[in-house]
Amino acid sequence: MAVISIKLSEALDAQLTEQAQQRRLSKSELVRRALTAFLQSPEQGVEDAAQPSAVDLSSNPAYLFQAQ
Repeated sequence: MAVISIKLSEALDAQLTEQAQQRRLSKSELVRRALTAFLQSPEQGVEDAAQPSAVDLSSNPAYLFQAQ
C-alpha cells in the first residue's frame, strides 16, 4: 500500500479524529473511504468540495527537511 503525507488544519484534524472514533476506524481508514467515495462521484469537482484549508508548504524548501 502506498503511503502519503498530508497537512490538515487543526480543526479538520479534530473533525477527522472525532469521526474516526465514532466509527471505530483509524483515521487512515476513514480517509481512504472518504477519498474512494469522493473519487467515485465524478459529478462533484474538487472546487465544489474544497473548503479553505491549511497552506500547502510541501513544495517550500524551508519546510522540506524539518527535524521531527
